[in-house]
Amino acid sequence: MSVPSPTLHLMCGLAASGKSTLARCLASETGGVVISEDQWLSALFTDELHSLADYVRYSARLRHAMGPHVVALLQARQTVVMDFPANTLSTRHWLGELARQAGVRARLHYLDVPQDICRNRAMARNQNGTHPFQLTMDQFDHLASYFEIPSANEGFELVLHKHS
Repeated sequence: MSVPSPTLHLMCGLAASGKSTLARCLASETGGVVISEDQWLSALFTDELHSLADYVRYSARLRHAMGPHVVALLQARQTVVMDFPANTLSTRHWLGELARQAGVRARLHYLDVPQDICRNRAMARNQNGTHPFQLTMDQFDHLASYFEIPSANEGFELVLHKHS
């Protein structure tokens, strides 16, 4: 019986589009391990995260620390599901570089969910307290303004998950 080739799964979609839910499902289906940016940021920097600038600073520190670990897991033939928002070209470049260093394929899962649905989900999540971070409407819109739709020419195996 052959062991399947490891894959780096990446999540792309607006806040509250379902990236974490999909990441857990993919890990369950593939036997992969989920690495969640929100869990790590919450555990390490919850008291320091107050603005988008804080998020940018601390997520960069987290990426710097996690990159070699992710490559090592992939090289050990472990599928990894990165629950990090691959929402900009620069973030996708970093994630793609991890796959290249490890010599594995990268599948970019794009959750194409309308912004108004994501905004409503984020506000409901705030009320339910089901997420480590709460976004105001202004913060949601600010984050959404940085979102860059992925394209097939970025070098990933692109998997579209369209909201119907």
